[in-house]
Amino acid sequence: MPSILSVAEAIPPFEIKQEQAVDFARELFSAGFKDIERLLKAFQNGQIEKRHIVKNIDWFKEDRSFAEKNNAYIESAVSLGKQAIVNCLTNRNFLNREIECEEIDAIFYISTTGMATPSIEARIMNQLPFREYTKRIPIWGLGCAGGAAGLSRAFEYCLAFPDAKVLVLSVELCSLTFQRNDFSKSNLIGTSLFADGVCCALICGDHVNCRSLSAKRNLPAIISTQSTLMPDSLDVMGWDIRDQGLFVVFSRDIPGIVEEWLKPNVSKFLSESELEIIDIDYFIAHPGGKKVIDAYVKALSIPTSMTEISLDVLRNYGNMSSATILYVLRRFMELGGEAGSYGLCTALGPGFSSELLLLKWGE
Repeated sequence: MPSILSVAEAIPPFEIKQEQAVDFARELFSAGFKDIERLLKAFQNGQIEKRHIVKNIDWFKEDRSFAEKNNAYIESAVSLGKQAIVNCLTNRNFLNREIECEEIDAIFYISTTGMATPSIEARIMNQLPFREYTKRIPIWGLGCAGGAAGLSRAFEYCLAFPDAKVLVLSVELCSLTFQRNDFSKSNLIGTSLFADGVCCALICGDHVNCRSLSAKRNLPAIISTQSTLMPDSLDVMGWDIRDQGLFVVFSRDIPGIVEEWLKPNVSKFLSESELEIIDIDYFIAHPGGKKVIDAYVKALSIPTSMTEISLDVLRNYGNMSSATILYVLRRFMELGGEAGSYGLCTALGPGFSSELLLLKWGE
């Protein structure tokens, strides 16, 4: 089965402590909320300590047009996306040798926080020495589920082309969607939670000699995947697109939906591989928020220790939409898995939808 060889990040330049975010929100939102101090407790309750963004926090205190924010998205997405690709292909924690751009057969580009045509991977290909025949598959609109979906689509590509080496590049610059004049609770909660993140993963087909390339003894192979759409749930999560840009739609019912919907979804998926949740050694979950992580634990009856890495990523980077699960995956891969151990990747996104992947570590 196709294997994941390398994962690497490119960290946006500006770090923001959660205390700074609280002061920022208090300054901007006090006029719109009579109970602002009560609502600001969400910033502490989420257990995020710091995040990274592509612009200095003062940049967000002024009105910015949709065009200005989207141009900032394109500029940062190209520079950080390029760096993430280079970091992934030269990462000696995972690779015995540098993988050349010319060896890459396809690039899946994942994002939901900005728009560009030509798309971002095409712009990067003009700055890095990829072959002109490299296939480009930009995927837009899957939100927090996009990173896992990108891995799933790369898996399917490598099944069809087992000689392939494929990149999944996720660029989410959530901060650039911020609406300073939106006094909705969704926007306030989003301000407490979302951040910018960029990450790239390398997936290879069965005919690639992964053992000669990998610096790790054991590699995670993707065994199977499942995409699920919940009917009549379009209003749970997404964007409301207006003249001023992207306005966040973020239902307070998401943790409850996770509790009720995730377990039967996961159980069906694992049963197809004759497994149960008790057989899973590593829970590689997109940390949508502290309440979502708690909902994972409750819904699946797993020990809280299985979500420690996801919670650590949330604490130090916030919710970076589709890129977040790749940050979590990298940490599991750095620790290394025992041969024969199973990992379950899960991420939830607009639709309302889920993306599941079953991984198995092997020599």
